[in-house]
Amino acid sequence: MADAFVSFAVQKLGDFLIQEVNLRLSLREDVKWLRNELLFMQSFLKHAEEKQSGDQRVQQWVFEINSIANEAVAILETHSFMAREGDDDEFASHLKACACICRKETKFYKVAKEIQSLKQRIMDVSRKRETYGITDINNAGEGASNRSNDQSAIVRTLRRTASYVDEDHIFVGFQDVGQILLAELLKAEPRRSIISIYGMGGLGKTTLARNLYTSPDIVSSFPTRAWICVSQEYKTMDLLRDIIKSIQGRTKENLDLLEKMTETDLEIYLRDLLKGLKYLVVVDDVWHRESWESLKRAFPDIKNGSRVIITTRKEDVAERADDKGFVHRLRFLSQEESWNLFLTKLLDVQVMVPEMERLARDMVDTCGGLPLAIVVLSGLLSHKRGLEEWQKVEDHLWKNIKDDSIEISYIISLSYNDLPTVLKQCFLYFGVFPEDRVIYADDIMQLWMAEGFIPRGEERMEDVAEGFLNELIRRSLIQVVSTMWEKVAECRIHDLLRDLAIKKALELNIFDIYNPRKHSISTFCLRHVIHGRAQRYLSLDRSNMKLRSIMLYDRDFCKLGLINFRNEFQHLYVLHLEIRSGTKLPDAIGSLYHLKFLTLRGIHDLPSSIGNLKNLQTLRVFNKYGHLCQLPPETADLINLRHLVAWYSNPLKHLSKLTSLQVLNGISCDQWKDVDPIDLVNLRELRMFCIAKTYSLKNIGNLKHLHTLFLGCIRDESFPALEFLTTCQKLQRLWLKGRIEKLPLSDPFPNSITMMFLRYSKLMVDPMPILGILPRLRNLDLKGAYEGKEISCRDNSFCQLEFLRLNKLPNLERWHLATTAMPLIKGLNIRGCPQLKEIPKRMKDVERLKRIHR
Repeated sequence: MADAFVSFAVQKLGDFLIQEVNLRLSLREDVKWLRNELLFMQSFLKHAEEKQSGDQRVQQWVFEINSIANEAVAILETHSFMAREGDDDEFASHLKACACICRKETKFYKVAKEIQSLKQRIMDVSRKRETYGITDINNAGEGASNRSNDQSAIVRTLRRTASYVDEDHIFVGFQDVGQILLAELLKAEPRRSIISIYGMGGLGKTTLARNLYTSPDIVSSFPTRAWICVSQEYKTMDLLRDIIKSIQGRTKENLDLLEKMTETDLEIYLRDLLKGLKYLVVVDDVWHRESWESLKRAFPDIKNGSRVIITTRKEDVAERADDKGFVHRLRFLSQEESWNLFLTKLLDVQVMVPEMERLARDMVDTCGGLPLAIVVLSGLLSHKRGLEEWQKVEDHLWKNIKDDSIEISYIISLSYNDLPTVLKQCFLYFGVFPEDRVIYADDIMQLWMAEGFIPRGEERMEDVAEGFLNELIRRSLIQVVSTMWEKVAECRIHDLLRDLAIKKALELNIFDIYNPRKHSISTFCLRHVIHGRAQRYLSLDRSNMKLRSIMLYDRDFCKLGLINFRNEFQHLYVLHLEIRSGTKLPDAIGSLYHLKFLTLRGIHDLPSSIGNLKNLQTLRVFNKYGHLCQLPPETADLINLRHLVAWYSNPLKHLSKLTSLQVLNGISCDQWKDVDPIDLVNLRELRMFCIAKTYSLKNIGNLKHLHTLFLGCIRDESFPALEFLTTCQKLQRLWLKGRIEKLPLSDPFPNSITMMFLRYSKLMVDPMPILGILPRLRNLDLKGAYEGKEISCRDNSFCQLEFLRLNKLPNLERWHLATTAMPLIKGLNIRGCPQLKEIPKRMKDVERLKRIHR
């Protein structure tokens, strides 16, 4: 892992030498020397990291290398910041300019002294290397080159398998348990009852509950459903609010009302809300009896068959949840079930020769029937080639076996240690999120980019990051929550894997999570994570830490004035603020010159100083439903911005200056109409809403690299003419929500489209003849899109279609499917079509294949 930090420092030092062309000769020579020495030290780091677990001195040596690398980057960033200070003020007086020069000279002298100090430290480190017997494990003269080539090869391999392949999500082994619990939930018992599922971590309690929650029988039997996750650290008020939001929706009025309520008010409000409803609520991951006791009063028993499911690791929590409730202890998988689960997760069963199968069966048996251990083992072996590699894994397992089984923590550690360095740091970063948090895939990938975890090369960083995420999923280290466009949209990390990530991250000084009870956090870590009690954290001394990242999650915090942005956060690359709604962001945010990633939740207005953040790649502003943010005109000065996700109110003038922009999400049609998109040459994804028929969308056709397009109308409005779509020749994903009065008769869509979602189009003419001629269409989703009585799919139509969803087509009675139509269909989902009494005979088998992409 230290290799990754040093690689980052070497890259930054090289960039610095290229960019600072006017650097003084002496300082330039010192920076070159430092870069070359770090490059040389890099060749010894792998050997050192292998030795450090058993040798405290070597561990300290690795830490010192990390420290030097990080400090070198911080010093050069300080130099770059000082060099540009005052350069933008062309009208400064002569006297002011002279004073500025004097200050700069003093600071540059200080930078030179700091570089000299680093040179001395690195010479000391070199001497210690020989003393500790740390050798270069690469062939002489090939170290740096080999590492670079190896890393490039890894990136290429991951990109080749970047697309996420959805799975059946069948939970192997617990079908019988699922049927028992399903019967318990649906039985004719009017009393509100509690079904408790308990067992150790990794058994699959949440997966089982999720399968029940999404079961068609449950969906149809319980009109009102809600899911909350409690975890070890929880706030009852937040849990009550989450349940109410799930039931009532997230309107502005509702959210404003909930924010003003006390805990007692929320409890009474939820009780009154549920009184007339038959409900199912899942309370996941309960650790303490008190957690459930604080919630149960809000669930009324009105004798209408309502149910509550609780999952917990604690037997006493399950047993005492309800005196008359149903308690189920989740068992371990049998030997046969364990083997079937292993095969389900193995990427390529065909390569497993009989000798490999014998080894695999032995290893699966050591997992003791624990599903999480089995899927992680399967993910590990999927990336080992041949009998010899599998034998090595078994040898490692047998060295740590106890009572004929292996600890889950060891299997997880083994899988983590097998990751390439570039993936290790990406995996560990999942530990920064709060427990049981559903994580947006875009969020984690953009964080990796900002942190420098994604190697720069010929391919787009976004594509490389997607390959990394999919690789972690294939290894069963990360779980998929939802998909969109056949890609991962949301994901999560299991509690046990998160515990490992946090432990390893602290050992390697990657990040630390603030402990409010001890009022402490590591001073060696460059990244600080705060999950509550932010004001108390800010009372700590951070003056000499040179922090790279701050992730702050505290919905009760609002005093941003307590943060000394310029002095304490000067070196930040990442800033995530999730705080009280309505908090004002201070002007000092503009001093964070090196910032690459900025996410704001709860902040409505951004100051004009935001335009100073010339290195910013990602700006994401999220507020409560209905609250738009104010982006200042200076936002258009963010020349390196790649991702802008913000629902903002006033039009952003000069938007076309953002030539690096790849994703624009949240713009309204009223703001877009004055944009000249001709300079947005890199824009690949556009999400635009509040469209009215009176507007023209023609200029979207000027976006020659547009790949994904979301368009949504104002309620009850119709789309204007859609002919512009034919000029978007690289468009692959199209999502249209709103009335379409009539599809053009010829070539309404480009042939490049692979996925199309039509929402509430209310078409009166059958769209299938037009959609069926699209040669690359793989995924079609029609929801409220057609009001006619029949659809017809002609011969040779939909030649590439794999997934079809028909939803909320209330008048549909007949579906004609020609013999040669849809030859590649794999998945079919039909809901909300009450008049459709029969589907084509050929579709009856397809319907049961698998769930389709969402």
